[in-house]
Amino acid sequence: MPARRNGTPVPVGHRRSRAGRIGALARAVCLSAAALLFLLPFYLLLRNGLADRAEITSPGWTLLPDTLRWENVTELFSGTEIPLARSLLNSTVVAVLQTAGQLLLCSLAGYGLARIPYRHATKVLYAVVASLLVPTAVTFVPSFVVVSSLGWLSDLRGLIVPGLFSALNVFLFRQYFLDFPVELEEAGRLDGLSRWGVFWRVVVPNTRGFFAALAVINFIGSWNQFLWPLIIAQDSSSWTVQVALSSLLTAQNPKINLLFAAAAVSILPIVLVFVVLQRYLVRGVAETGLKG
Repeated sequence: MPARRNGTPVPVGHRRSRAGRIGALARAVCLSAAALLFLLPFYLLLRNGLADRAEITSPGWTLLPDTLRWENVTELFSGTEIPLARSLLNSTVVAVLQTAGQLLLCSLAGYGLARIPYRHATKVLYAVVASLLVPTAVTFVPSFVVVSSLGWLSDLRGLIVPGLFSALNVFLFRQYFLDFPVELEEAGRLDGLSRWGVFWRVVVPNTRGFFAALAVINFIGSWNQFLWPLIIAQDSSSWTVQVALSSLLTAQNPKINLLFAAAAVSILPIVLVFVVLQRYLVRGVAETGLKG
C-alpha cells in the first residue's frame, strides 16, 4: 500500500528520489569528513612551519599563527645546518632514476616471464616470488658489503643501483601482461615488428595506466627511504631529504618550526607527481588501459 501524506498517497518515485537525496547528502558528509581528516596533517605542517617555536609548544592553540613567518622557509635554504637544497636534489635524482630503472627492468622481466617460451620460466617465477619472503634485514648487510667494496659509500650510485630491481614489480608486471590480448601482439608481428618492437610499440603504449600507477608507488617509496640512505650517505653532500630531516630532529637544539617547514617542503615533489599522474593512476586501477 503506498504511503500517505495528509491522506494523499505519496508516489513511489517521489519517495525514491527523496531517499536518493538523503543518501547523496550522507555520502557528501562522509566524504567531506574524510577529506578534512586527510588534509589535517598538511594543515599542521603548514601552520607549524610558518609559526614561531614558542607558538608550537604553547599550551594555547590558535588556528593560525599571529604572524606568518615565511623567513622559516628561507632560513632552511640559507642556513648552514643542513644542506636542504642539495638533499632535495639528491632525493629527486635517486627517486627518478630508481623509478625509471624499476619500470624498465621489471617490465622487461615480467613480459619475458609472461610471453617468451622458456622451459625454466616457472622455476624463475618461483625464485622471484620466493625472494619476496626474504626479510630486508637479511640482505641489508650483504648489500652494504658489496656497495662498500665497490667504493660507492657517500655516492649516489650506492643509493640508486641496489634499488633498481624489485621482485614485487616483476610479479605484478608478469600477472598484468598475462591478461594482455595476444591478438594485438600478433598483429604487430604480422606488421613486421620484432618481439622488442612489439613490446615498445604495442604493449607499452596500451599499458600506460599500469606503468603510471607503479611509477607513483615506486617514486613515493624511493623518496621516503631512510635507513639505507642513512647508512650509505655518510657525507652530507650525498644526504637525501629524509636524512636531512632526521639531522634537524636529532640536533642538540632542535628547531621544531624549521623541522615542520622542511617536512612541508619535502612532500611537495610527491604531491606534484601524484597530481600529474593521478588520472593515469585511476585508469591503471579501473581498466586495462586498452582502447577498443
